[in-house]
Amino acid sequence: MFKKIMLLSVLFFASCNLETPSEFSEKALNDSFYTLDNKSILLKEILNKHKGKKIVINVWASWCKDCVVGMPNLREFQKNNPQAVYLFLSINRNMHSWKKAIDRFDIKGDHYFVKQGLVGDFGDFLNSNWIPRYLVVNENGTIDLFKAKKITDPRIVEALKK
Repeated sequence: MFKKIMLLSVLFFASCNLETPSEFSEKALNDSFYTLDNKSILLKEILNKHKGKKIVINVWASWCKDCVVGMPNLREFQKNNPQAVYLFLSINRNMHSWKKAIDRFDIKGDHYFVKQGLVGDFGDFLNSNWIPRYLVVNENGTIDLFKAKKITDPRIVEALKK
């Protein structure tokens, strides 16, 4: 019985330490991404382009089965929530596969390639080894939703309504 209580206590305290930031770290903001025309751009520059608007960020890759399977739901979500900007951050292994997938899956939005994938400063900030990953950023640049795994997560709509 004592072992069960100790195990539950450890699990409880470990789950309490999961960080859900409301702002991007300075390192994440200064991480480099590529545009569709192969130019380097910082995350803070990408976010500044859309300042004053709600942003739905999708961290994805073309090799990710869950990402691909979720695309029809994402298109439907975009149709029902046209007021948001849709920012796609790809952690594909190469740029050719990334660009080909955008066309193949007809993904509408603002697209960037994460140079370091999930191992760089942006990846460290996300603190995740799972994609897809959705975040919602409000008009002031504050993160209203830090972690959702499916576009059908009702918290995404709730964050957009704030």
